[in-house]
Amino acid sequence: MSCLVIQGGRHLTGRVRVSGRKNAAVAVLPAALLCEDENRFEDLPDIRDVRTFSEIMQAMGADIERDPQGLLRVRANGLSPSSVPQDLSKRLRASYYLLGVLLARFGYAEVPLPGGCSIGLRPIDQHIKGLRALGAEVELEHGVIKARARKLRGASIYLDVVSVGATINILLAATRAEGTTIIENAAKEPHVVDLATFLNTMGADVRGAGTDVIKVRGVEELHGCSHAIIPDEIEAATLMLAAAATGGDVVVENVIPKHLDPVSAKLREAGVHVEENGDWIRVKATGRPKAVNVKTLPYPGFPTDAQQPISALLAIADGTSFITETIWERRFKHVGELNRMGADIRVEGHTAIINGVPDLSGTEVRATDLRAGAALIIAGLMAKGETKVCDMEHVDRGYERIDEKLSALGACICRSEP
Repeated sequence: MSCLVIQGGRHLTGRVRVSGRKNAAVAVLPAALLCEDENRFEDLPDIRDVRTFSEIMQAMGADIERDPQGLLRVRANGLSPSSVPQDLSKRLRASYYLLGVLLARFGYAEVPLPGGCSIGLRPIDQHIKGLRALGAEVELEHGVIKARARKLRGASIYLDVVSVGATINILLAATRAEGTTIIENAAKEPHVVDLATFLNTMGADVRGAGTDVIKVRGVEELHGCSHAIIPDEIEAATLMLAAAATGGDVVVENVIPKHLDPVSAKLREAGVHVEENGDWIRVKATGRPKAVNVKTLPYPGFPTDAQQPISALLAIADGTSFITETIWERRFKHVGELNRMGADIRVEGHTAIINGVPDLSGTEVRATDLRAGAALIIAGLMAKGETKVCDMEHVDRGYERIDEKLSALGACICRSEP
């Protein structure tokens, strides 16, 4: 397992470009299997989750090729619906999107229960509810989800909770169902909109993505197309928070500022200068940050994926901050590692109470999940001395060459392989 070794105390300065969005990439990739034609993707991030999904799709019979310019081509004319490899599908959460895709195309799917970061209970009951409403028979046998339908038919589906995964899975299945499907209380996240954009370019009829009601009129077939992935606002948020934490001055390029409004608002509240212009955001720290209160919410609220990174910044803020996590119940696993670096944080229920300290001290810490690793990297960048962030395979699932990007901004950081 690789580690990052960071010599802290350097101000980040310069310009950095954000990669394509991880959560959009792992939704549009399986969507490419809805037709036999070739689909082409630009700005697909070269991260572990994308590589794993590509391996899964190749094992199922799809042809996948990435050219030197980063364009990924997918052709799925030799696909088998019953060859989803269990060992690979357990490496990421998004493998469950194959349920909706395979049901839509073949009327049958066998998909092992997914994996991903251990950040709390992540039930798939809303996925199953939606697929059953479309006419599928769904059962769980020995860790494998089996679904079958002679013909999917449109239905009105109300999600009991706002679920990005369930919204996407139902959307994928409904594209080729007979009739119209209405998804109420749907997730509004940008990657849901990006997926809908891709599907419509393929010939689907999806309306309302980005609102809480999505309507899908099923079509008989889809065709190949080209699609550019939207920028990753969580990577952008991480880089913005790193700039603020190190007292830096960084321009984060290739962003959609609107997607980052909650993060920008909290940085401004903390006394950090944030400037937006077109497709870039400049973050300039002018002193020690002020304490702020954060509550995670579904989009367009403060993103749960930025909760752990902002906690590193607030560990050195002036005053006491409160972070309330409303999405996942086990998303404070990084707190113990931050406290080992000198932070003063205690967790009471779903709230982390952060008493800001003057400085953090470098030590060896472990990334317990993807965003926890990002938080520890930020902590290491601003800590005194050397920090070693271990178990970097978690971070590599969602950040493309994060060490190289930070190094280009002036960080003293290198990767240590076992």
